[in-house]
Amino acid sequence: MKKMVVALLFGFAIAMASPVHAEMSPTTEPDEYDDMQSHPLRIAAYFAHPIGFTLEWLVFRPFHMLVSQPTLAPFFGHTPHSDEASALYR
Repeated sequence: MKKMVVALLFGFAIAMASPVHAEMSPTTEPDEYDDMQSHPLRIAAYFAHPIGFTLEWLVFRPFHMLVSQPTLAPFFGHTPHSDEASALYR
């Protein structure tokens, strides 16, 4: 039991010190401001991105999961992505 606790603590310490975790930590400073952030399209993108992200996860991914079901795929005309890619090179 003690070995398991020590192994878990050691693994946790390694995970917390990893470079991936360091990049994701809230202590990293945001990038410096330059004139690219004040472009009107960039400002519009700041507002449009959360909307698109939300639509992707709440509408389009569930819809794709529905139409890609093996029993419904022929009805909707869905083909797996690997079939489409291989059809281009035939």
